[in-house]
Amino acid sequence: MRTRTTSILTLICAALACASPDAQPKPTPATSTTSAADSAAAKGTDSGRSAPRTPAASAPAVSADSVHHATATASAARDTVHPNLIPGRSKHDSIAFASAIAFGTRMLAKWPAPPTPLPGSVFPGHRIVAFYGNPLAKRMGVLGEYPVDEMLAKLDTAVAAWQRADPSTPVIPALQLIAVVAQGAPGRDGMYRLRMDTTLIEKVYGWAQRKHGLLFLDIQVGHSTMQQELPRLLPFLARPDVHLAIDPEFSMHYAQEGVVPSKRIGVMDAKDVNWVSQQLQQLVTSKHIPPKILIVHRFKTRMVTNASQIALDPRVQIVMDMDGFGPPWQKFESYRDYIDLEPVEYTGFKIFFHQDPTRGDPILTPFEVLQLRPRPLYIQYQ
Repeated sequence: MRTRTTSILTLICAALACASPDAQPKPTPATSTTSAADSAAAKGTDSGRSAPRTPAASAPAVSADSVHHATATASAARDTVHPNLIPGRSKHDSIAFASAIAFGTRMLAKWPAPPTPLPGSVFPGHRIVAFYGNPLAKRMGVLGEYPVDEMLAKLDTAVAAWQRADPSTPVIPALQLIAVVAQGAPGRDGMYRLRMDTTLIEKVYGWAQRKHGLLFLDIQVGHSTMQQELPRLLPFLARPDVHLAIDPEFSMHYAQEGVVPSKRIGVMDAKDVNWVSQQLQQLVTSKHIPPKILIVHRFKTRMVTNASQIALDPRVQIVMDMDGFGPPWQKFESYRDYIDLEPVEYTGFKIFFHQDPTRGDPILTPFEVLQLRPRPLYIQYQ
């Protein structure tokens, strides 16, 4: 799978402009073909939070064993139908598609049963369709590419398409804001990351509320750590409709120390994911709020080491999200190799509006993605 670090996005923040992690950055050309962002601004304050809202949707508590058994049985029944792609896909696409579906179907029997969902849990009773990016950077993703009304209208269209493709699973709209953006320059504290200010986070939160949707805050730590970046976002995460995403691609640790983000693919270990999950578990307990969702991006095995040691807890629903762009066959193989091969809990699938159609092919449709096993419950568009 081609990595996201070979995308067209541009690293931001010249050393002079980013002398502080709270400075006003200016775009500069990338020193490699990789990207964390192309422009952003932040002040890094923690004030100004509004009152929490009720979650956009919830699911009643059910037995984890019954969920796992029902999912495996229903998937096996549906897989008696020959896999189908839309007309015009290549033979390579078809072969990789059939391989991914067959492998995923076999792996369902080995998939760990998730903890019994608590009241208010989003999964497995719902699917999320999210738009990703930063409103200060048009080339970071669809969230910032269009004026807000046009962007939200496109989100409505995407949500409706997924709802038509799988009427049995209610779809919740979401926005995923990159709230901590990896940088190509060290900044005053040498952390190679830029924090978005609370004004911007509140603005995007308001957009999500307009659609009765969820907000995900995405963290790219650079040379910083989750221990440094997560605490300032906990007031937002205390809201029932705000969740978290972490991006190992830009975590420059585990023999990546000193490397500029995006020069190499970063790494997180299961212990890092577990620490983040524990903080969210404590938040759920202390604030008496519904379970949180934790998205972990992945498009290479080495991005998340010791994945089998990721601990599950009903207060935090963990999604391993198949990231990375490329033609359909690469995305199918990546789902097989990086998601199915090391099952954790729930699964996600990312679609790039501009980088995926490398040969002018249409992006993958809900009908196609829903044939993968297990069926992804988190869909992200960039």
